[in-house]
Amino acid sequence: MKYFSTRSMDDKVGAAGAVVRGLAPDGGLYVPESIPRFELREIEALLTLGYTERAARVMTPFMGGFSGREVRELCAGAYTGSFDCPEIAPTRFIDENTCCLELWHGPTSAFKDMALQMLPHLLTASLKKEGETLGVCILVATSGDTGKAALEGFRDVPGTRIMVFYPRDGVSDVQRLQMVTQEGANVNVCAVEGNFDDAQAGVKRIFSDRALAAELAGSGWFLSSANSINWGRLLPQIAYYFSCYCDCVNAGVVKLGEKLNFCVPTGNFGNILAGWLAKQMGLPVGRFICASNANNVLTDFINTGVYDKRREFHLTTSPSMDILVSSNLERLLYFLTGDCQRVSGWMRELSECGRYDVGGELRERIRAEFSAGFATDDMAAAEIERLWSGHGYLIDTHTAVAFSVLNAYRRESGDAAPAAVVSTASPYKFCTSVLSALGESADAPGHELIRRLEELTGTSAPAPLSGLADKTERFTGCVKPEGMREAVREFLA
Repeated sequence: MKYFSTRSMDDKVGAAGAVVRGLAPDGGLYVPESIPRFELREIEALLTLGYTERAARVMTPFMGGFSGREVRELCAGAYTGSFDCPEIAPTRFIDENTCCLELWHGPTSAFKDMALQMLPHLLTASLKKEGETLGVCILVATSGDTGKAALEGFRDVPGTRIMVFYPRDGVSDVQRLQMVTQEGANVNVCAVEGNFDDAQAGVKRIFSDRALAAELAGSGWFLSSANSINWGRLLPQIAYYFSCYCDCVNAGVVKLGEKLNFCVPTGNFGNILAGWLAKQMGLPVGRFICASNANNVLTDFINTGVYDKRREFHLTTSPSMDILVSSNLERLLYFLTGDCQRVSGWMRELSECGRYDVGGELRERIRAEFSAGFATDDMAAAEIERLWSGHGYLIDTHTAVAFSVLNAYRRESGDAAPAAVVSTASPYKFCTSVLSALGESADAPGHELIRRLEELTGTSAPAPLSGLADKTERFTGCVKPEGMREAVREFLA
């Protein structure tokens, strides 16, 4: 299996090369030259397996240059001992045709752990296969969850360093505390004045800075990414869609071969794209419902075919989706068109003009697979209260956005097919908003609110979050976007 850029097929690399590089030299994203197909009998064979083996079987066809045994060992290293439940990604059933795929049982209590516990193992193995002698610095822009998950995954991994940039006022207090108290000798965290898009654009500029790359190489380092622009981040996410479908078949919610809908809260489009790739591999999926918050650029794009980032940016109670430039959408555009020149042109238009229009034909192809909606903070709060009072089930703000959008989709479309809501974070990561939604006061620091939510609901916070009160804040730096390059240089000096 070879990989090439969404913007040019000229430079093809193997799976290891795509993981090591992260971002293609022309600024595009690596995509596989083909998408493997699973027969229904192969999906049936997954039903009796645990998550680790399911993940290995899904990932192996994409891993040219790696043996099946090597992939199984990578998955075992990623998912053994670091998650707080044996199912890794359990499926919880809310009613007879609605379930919740819980992706937050890893060490940072967010869905990014599903990939970022894997990526260090995958990157280390890929470096060996590529014969790379330089050290690798992982550079990350985060809207809240990726940063901590990457920091935890790469903490003290030999031959690596990791630097995370986050929007100063764009993450929850618990998310911030998770990052700035991070342990490890090879880690660094820095706030950025601005929003996530400012941080993400700054990271992309650094990756395309050839002079800086040459300077860092002279110091023994090269840069790679742990954001979902890296194929090694996206690939492990495909597996949990297969796993959820298997859980639904085992529970009798769907029969093998019947279709399951997925509602996915997403900002950067990586999570929902992984699900779409699972469908292209043969997973029986009906529709993907793309759930956005007030930063509803994806909703508008799916409904109109026009991507326009020139709009007001909103700070919401679901900050991990406070994004106006959805990087992984570029991959979908390539997969649907197979035309690198068109994709490159659209990305150039987005950079230069702030918008692009894919036209009516492609818009209809997208709408044939995706529905889209958005929920305000008040709508999300109402869902938190509804799920808790009606079902005794506690959810975070991002999951609440998805439930709200799914309910609206079902009312408007009449589609009552079984559906899975992808739950991306523990409610304890967003205590302020969850407590407020339940009618309680939230006027205290994040670590105190964790205790207050435990007392109110009789539930327990994940251990990594309940221990935040005892940790020391290590990282207090803040830079403007134009200062990010120098911050990286100083870190690697």
